[in-house]
Amino acid sequence: MAGTGRNGDTKVVTLSDVARLAGVSVATASKALNGRSQVAARTRARVEAAAEQLSFVPNRMAQGLLAGRTGTVGLLTSDLQGRFVIPILMGAEDAFGAGRVSVFLCDAREDTIREQHHLQALLSRRVDGLIVVGSRTDPRSTLGHDIPVPVVYVYAPSDDAGDLSLVPDNVAAGRIAVEHLVACGRRKIAHVSGDPGYAAALDRGVGVGEGLDAAGLKLVGDSMYADWSERWGRDASAVLLDRHPDIDAIVCGSDQIARGALDAVRDRGRVVPDDVAVIGFDNWEPMVEGSRPELTSIDPNLELLGRAAAQRVFAALDGDELGDGVHLQAPRLVIRGSTVPRS
Repeated sequence: MAGTGRNGDTKVVTLSDVARLAGVSVATASKALNGRSQVAARTRARVEAAAEQLSFVPNRMAQGLLAGRTGTVGLLTSDLQGRFVIPILMGAEDAFGAGRVSVFLCDAREDTIREQHHLQALLSRRVDGLIVVGSRTDPRSTLGHDIPVPVVYVYAPSDDAGDLSLVPDNVAAGRIAVEHLVACGRRKIAHVSGDPGYAAALDRGVGVGEGLDAAGLKLVGDSMYADWSERWGRDASAVLLDRHPDIDAIVCGSDQIARGALDAVRDRGRVVPDDVAVIGFDNWEPMVEGSRPELTSIDPNLELLGRAAAQRVFAALDGDELGDGVHLQAPRLVIRGSTVPRS
């Protein structure tokens, strides 16, 4: 950090200056500012106070060379346009920001050749780790085990059990949705979901079935699958409501589908949630908060996924085992007016 001396000249504050003011060696000052555990708490506090008093800014490049790191991590995604990638990136950046780590973001656009190009570019920059984010929760091909840095797969699990994958628990999400509706007194529950070619749609359907079984209930009609649109949600819900007028709740495979279901209920002169409760998945704010009533939804906690991935990379760089297998992130229920009447 540059400061102004007596004669108006500019002086660069060095680690030696911090050490001198704190009354410790340069080595101890370095360990204290880098969070090393060998430094006593009182000594660390004295060094940090001296650094703050002098407005000392560490030389990140020098620190990286001393630690054998560059202070950078690559985030390789397949779908930068997708609404699932952004919260994961935000969670990772929040965790990395605390440690002053920079993120290189690359979008492979679900192109294998492009992905390999970005991978080599990131490795040539000597990134300290990689986070690989998929566009859907279906398994994706591994990058292999010859990569010289820690690799964590997020949202889309690797097809290699030897890799570490962090994914949302969609089965639990379906179960939680039904548990909430049952707790609200609903007993005639229908299910409308998206593309059955997506693991997310099928996994959420499994969770819906588990929730109904646990409550001693049967699904009204058949689970209906097609695509992730409002139009499908409206059309499928209309069919179910016409065939089964006693339906008092609809579990929808996404917030878009749920928006369509709200229209179908209204079109039949019924009131949400008094007559029919509606719940969605993903907790996509523009959808849930723009609905009338606002939409209850299951949030997959994607920012926590990103943060967990960053923490795993940090731990691996500090010598911990990265781990392997698929690890599930628990979802959370966000209750709004589509399932619980609001005054």
